[in-house]
Amino acid sequence: MSIAEQSADLPTLEQQMQAIGAGARTASLALAQASAETKNKALTAAATALRDQRPAILAANAEDMAEAEGRLSKAMLDRLKLTDERVEAMATGVDEIAALADPVGDVIASWERPNGLKISRVRVPLGVIGIIYESRPNVTADAGALCLKSGNAAILRGGSESFRSSSAIHAALVAGLEAAGLPAAAIQRLPTRDRAAVGLMLKMADSIDIIVPRGGRSLIERVQAESRIPVIAHLDGNCHVYVDAGAGLEMARQLTVNAKLRRTGICGAAETLLVDAAVAGSHLGPIVNDLLEAGCEVRGDAATQAVDPRVVAAGEADWDTEYLDAIIAVKVVDGVDAAIAHIREHGSQHTDCIVTDEAAAAERFLNRVDSAIVLHNASTQYADGGEFGMGAEIGISTNRLHARGPVGVEQLTSYKYVVRGDGQCRP
Repeated sequence: MSIAEQSADLPTLEQQMQAIGAGARTASLALAQASAETKNKALTAAATALRDQRPAILAANAEDMAEAEGRLSKAMLDRLKLTDERVEAMATGVDEIAALADPVGDVIASWERPNGLKISRVRVPLGVIGIIYESRPNVTADAGALCLKSGNAAILRGGSESFRSSSAIHAALVAGLEAAGLPAAAIQRLPTRDRAAVGLMLKMADSIDIIVPRGGRSLIERVQAESRIPVIAHLDGNCHVYVDAGAGLEMARQLTVNAKLRRTGICGAAETLLVDAAVAGSHLGPIVNDLLEAGCEVRGDAATQAVDPRVVAAGEADWDTEYLDAIIAVKVVDGVDAAIAHIREHGSQHTDCIVTDEAAAAERFLNRVDSAIVLHNASTQYADGGEFGMGAEIGISTNRLHARGPVGVEQLTSYKYVVRGDGQCRP
């Protein structure tokens, strides 16, 4: 057989995608009927496989890191990097998902009508979920495990930079499925770096029920523009810390540095600091100094520049920027209402925090800031499904419909109405 004839026998990318979609649809029917015990067995086995296959996962990640060196920013490299601790955290996360209550079949509400009809609203899986993500290979484990727990099949498309890492992690998830007798097609990953696969995936409305993109603005915008499938997404994590007049200085210093610098490359990292003019004289200088001494670039308004010569002048674009890096914009505002107005104009409705000991100011902020997550006296870095006790998350949604905030197992279900009667006919 000639090379040309061999090539002609190979499936095209479109045919591969159709086969993946068909496999996922069939697997979703099996998962929807799988018992909680079976799903948990698969998850526990997957967590064990992640630990057992740690050397292979780290070796694959080392290859990805070597290829990405010099091409990705420091923050993006941190997202990509796996360590013994991060692999263990993935495995622990899968174990925690297994320990969660099974949402499928949960009766959300029930009532009886005067005519005797008994009506229940019951959780059911969404079906097949397509997840498109960048850089962070741990999303492979989080997304696959959450979809499995919620009875959904998953089609995963990780970033090209984490191709080898995601493949190694996916192998551990498949080992878990096989150990529990569930179809391997329940969690699939696209076996190609070809960007055309994303375009095909976004048109597979017959095979995929929901698309969840997790990445930068360009990815999210592309998905929202091209998808023929409903999307759960957020555009940016332009998160704010507002230090109110009632804030204690030490708490404000600690929370701001943690919110910005604990991990700069996550969507819950603070990108703008707002300080009430009433405490700018006492609070602004120490907080700015803490940030600068920790290696963070500070871009500030005139009042912020006045407290430290190392502060760079902020431009208008800085108030709208998700840096995902050791950079923060700082502005002095005239009280809580001015802070709320700034967040309303420039925020991304992701995660915003107020630091204050004044209960009235806190309640005003929490009630009037329309973000998926609002916090009082807690770091924005807590914007995480695992920290919310949800085991893990597929992402933080800024949508208003279906799911908002961390997208965990409950958010990956829909519901149906189950009606029981004893012969009622509608007059």
